[in-house]
Amino acid sequence: MFAPSQHEVRQFFCEAYRKHRDGSPLTPIEAIAADWIAEHPEYHGDLADLDAALAASYEVEEGRTNPFLHLAMHLSISEQIGIDQPRGIKQAYELLAHKLGSAHDAQHEVMECLGEMIWASQRSGQPPDGEAYIDCVRRRATR
Repeated sequence: MFAPSQHEVRQFFCEAYRKHRDGSPLTPIEAIAADWIAEHPEYHGDLADLDAALAASYEVEEGRTNPFLHLAMHLSISEQIGIDQPRGIKQAYELLAHKLGSAHDAQHEVMECLGEMIWASQRSGQPPDGEAYIDCVRRRATR
């Protein structure tokens, strides 16, 4: 299982942003990341300075979204949809995107479900429940 450190995640997104800005070639995963970065211009300042990014702290009490966590969730969801893992996530996401008329808005809804699944897993000490995750996305697509 790939488990990058916080430093590696931040470096990855900053580098993808730099390469995108410079017109440098991107790896396939960097290209997906760059697409999500383009959807979030409010994070460009955070991504433009690697040293500041590595030193930054995003505490919940500050009321500011951690751009690296947010982008990593977009990337994770994109990968899940691409390989339909957990099985059924692709269809549930597509239903939600169709309902909302926006892939981006649908990803933000899926993020909420992903966060709930991770929180429940951490709280219970049990493995993540992929079926509960997909059910959450389906409920959002059908309500």
